Amino acid sequence: MHKTICLLPGDGIGPEILTQGACVLAATAQKFGHIFDFEEALIGGAAVDATGEPLPAETVEKCRKADAVYLSAVGGPKWDAVPPEKRPEKGLLGIRKALGLFANLRPALLLPELAGACLLRPDVAARGLDLIVVRELTGDIYFGEPRGLETRDGLRTGFNTMIYTEEEIRRIAVVAFETARKRRKKVCSVEKSNVLETSRLWKEVVLETHREYADVELSHLYVDNAAMQLVRDPSQFDVILTGNIFGDILSDEASVITGSLGMLPSASLGASGPGLFEPVHGSAPDIAGQDKANPLATILSGAMLLRLGFGLSAEADCIEAAVRRTLADGYRTGDIMEAGKTLVGCEEMGRKVLERL
Repeated sequence: MHKTICLLPGDGIGPEILTQGACVLAATAQKFGHIFDFEEALIGGAAVDATGEPLPAETVEKCRKADAVYLSAVGGPKWDAVPPEKRPEKGLLGIRKALGLFANLRPALLLPELAGACLLRPDVAARGLDLIVVRELTGDIYFGEPRGLETRDGLRTGFNTMIYTEEEIRRIAVVAFETARKRRKKVCSVEKSNVLETSRLWKEVVLETHREYADVELSHLYVDNAAMQLVRDPSQFDVILTGNIFGDILSDEASVITGSLGMLPSASLGASGPGLFEPVHGSAPDIAGQDKANPLATILSGAMLLRLGFGLSAEADCIEAAVRRTLADGYRTGDIMEAGKTLVGCEEMGRKVLERL
């Protein structure tokens, strides 16, 4: 197999962790007889500094021509003062929109090797945590119009619009039900239909779509209750289906209770064209350039790239097994450090995974 992967290093720790991820992908390609060509492009604050724009047209073009996009992280306090339309995060939202990536898959899995790092009570953690949040990515309040800042009755006023069409809801519901069919066949749809019209439509369309997936169990929770249940007993969840803003919040909550955002990957997919694969964490500018970052979420995002982007399940399994062996052998970055383990930096963690590949 010969594929092109567009690398978006971004900001903060982004270049450090993406270097490790790309090295693991290159080694996997060599091991299994594939050829991966890597092309790099600017996004986020790095793109603002170089071009004045968070998402240059050249980056969009390179991503569209690639077979997959591999991104690390964007943003940081350095760009807090730039105009809203120039903020680094606009690059991330923009590339998702440009590639038509409407489905964000964020798994949250508590590895046995990291049970001691879990933030839940031991008795709760012992029940297990293995879920995936399927988040709609291109609609909702982040993209709805009208939006803006203006003065009303002499007061500064900000406004955004939460909006969904039935087709946007239906296509993400299909992704959730199809995902559940490959797992434990349970979907929990999360919304706020007791107060929001958009959520009432969401629930109606999810129920309609479920008629074609009678083999999948469907339940419903209001978002506030879902947030509580995630902490109280995450073992009850298999696939969580939800909208853009609720999914943004819940997927971070689900991720961090496993112990560290530095461990969890994600995939953003569309109806066609390249998918985008990235860790769920941010750019961590406070440790950038210090060789302290955890590259494992990025490396595991590379495994998702192979499995979901290229259909290479055996290769993805190999990377995931190498990560677990590295952890089982006691190597830890600072964010997942435990007593009795060996502290390593970003580069060394990447090398340990490569050795076990």
